[in-house]
Amino acid sequence: MAEASAVPPQVVAVAAHPAHAFSKPPKSEIHLLAGLGVEGDAHCGVTVKHRSRVAQDPTQPNLRQVHLIHAELFDELAAQGFRVAPGVMGENVTTRGIDLLGLPRGARLTFGDGAVVEITGLRNPCQQLNDYQAGLTRAVLDRDADGNLVRKAGIMGVVIAGGIIRAGDAIAVTLPEGPHVRLERV
Repeated sequence: MAEASAVPPQVVAVAAHPAHAFSKPPKSEIHLLAGLGVEGDAHCGVTVKHRSRVAQDPTQPNLRQVHLIHAELFDELAAQGFRVAPGVMGENVTTRGIDLLGLPRGARLTFGDGAVVEITGLRNPCQQLNDYQAGLTRAVLDRDADGNLVRKAGIMGVVIAGGIIRAGDAIAVTLPEGPHVRLERV
């Protein structure tokens, strides 16, 4: 599951945008609304807001209320020559010191003053990454030892308890009771 890190799990940056845009501008804080998502963000709501999913069935539950990416991915991408920063890839919360991709479905992250996000699955990288920088989609995809596709572009979650999240906030991880279910794309 989540690997131990020399850095305690913390929030590096937060971002939100009211329009459906690739990147989200950094904010000093974001307000999570229970059952809805990030206040003022285009993906806030009970039902799905991602445009391709709305086209399929607008009544689907919104399992993508909050998008989180680990800052360690930015370090990896920078080493490959990509220019990325918090909010650029559309995430609401950038973290450091936590293996987001290794968390099981149903894990809960508690931030700062008590906001809680329950993890629902993986973000599926899309063509917009390549539109931003050529080759970025491929750079956030990998293969594990068994040849299975590994999506590294972050994870998605739903808001269980509302609250404010700011850069520097500590993150506490609560794992669900076993058996743990690996994250799949949502």
